Amino acid sequence: MSDLLNHLDKIKTTELGVMRIKRNLNLDVPDVVTWCKEKIMKADEILKKGKNWYVQVEGCIITVNASSFTIITAHKEGKEGCK
Repeated sequence: MSDLLNHLDKIKTTELGVMRIKRNLNLDVPDVVTWCKEKIMKADEILKKGKNWYVQVEGCIITVNASSFTIITAHKEGKEGCK
């Protein structure tokens, strides 16, 4: 099991992170962190590259800092985007 999944309770983001994720994914949800945690739990693939985790799930990629567990950004994968 991924170290990221073992530390879901530590996952957070900044105010700028919330704005960036909402803009990149065209999200209209009240709690971006909860939305991201739910997606991370359903991940198709979780890769650690350097200092970040990259979570591929349902047409999006969520980037999380491996040491602080801060969601840095999220973006759509391909034209379809997130489901």
